[in-house]
Amino acid sequence: MSRETQILIKGPMLPSLQQKVEQHFNAIRYWELGDPHAWLREHGGQIRGVVTSGTYGATAELMDQLPSLEGIFSFGVGYDSTDIAAAKTRGVVVTNTPNVLDDCVADSALALMLDVMRRISESDRFVRSGEWLKDRFPLATKLGGKKLGIVGLGNIGQAIAKRAVAFDMEILYHNRSPKASVDYQYFANLDDMIDACDVLVLAVPGGKVTEKLINADRLKRLGSQGYLINISRGTVVDEQALIEALEAGTIAGAGLDVFEHEPEVPESLIAMQNVVLTPHLGSGTVETRFDMGELVWKNLDGWFNRDKELLTRVV
Repeated sequence: MSRETQILIKGPMLPSLQQKVEQHFNAIRYWELGDPHAWLREHGGQIRGVVTSGTYGATAELMDQLPSLEGIFSFGVGYDSTDIAAAKTRGVVVTNTPNVLDDCVADSALALMLDVMRRISESDRFVRSGEWLKDRFPLATKLGGKKLGIVGLGNIGQAIAKRAVAFDMEILYHNRSPKASVDYQYFANLDDMIDACDVLVLAVPGGKVTEKLINADRLKRLGSQGYLINISRGTVVDEQALIEALEAGTIAGAGLDVFEHEPEVPESLIAMQNVVLTPHLGSGTVETRFDMGELVWKNLDGWFNRDKELLTRVV
């Protein structure tokens, strides 16, 4: 093991991963540095790797302070918080943790769908507050027979579709190109798919290309009986337009695991009964997070100790 190799850990990580990194490398906890910029000015030239996540990322500014940087090893499938263009320019490799979290993120999407449409959390509050003693709870909405529109039919999108089929939902999808391996209905035009679906699930990466992809016009197309489920990135939705659509009854409800400025969540969303909110826990199970940590470790160890062997290279 390269115990002398210096690795910068950008923020607190899964304990099992952080322990391995600190045991086998000369690891520096970025978040505990009193003056990170001053420290990096003096010592940044010795850092050869960065362990980070979709939350912390790695900016071009950080990379500029690390002239010996070889690799960025990210915990999470999304890497929009890391400046990929800067990494390419510098010849820095970037890895992520795809595939191992597909099932749990898909489970979360279905859980949000079931919750908001069947009004599970809302009815839980109804019972706990004692309202059941005074009144009957309103009727909910059935999933079976509904048309589910999936934006982004990658591994996670396909895992969502597989689960939704078990609920007798009809699958529609929008993707850059049709998938030969599935027989779901493909829409080349996103607006056409939104017009046709009852539930819209977002399973696309974040970043400039998808920023505010779902805007006021597309929410209007979803309609007053339609539901939005977002397990991708908060930036994919125009959050203010979503709030206005929910308040006006333009759409029926939403299930949100991600937010534009998380962990800050607008009070107006918190106050709404027809919105289910979860704290970006799409992959949040013990089993999946362990597998993600193991994949980060294998990439890190492979690069520095096994002749630059990478399992999930982004660039």
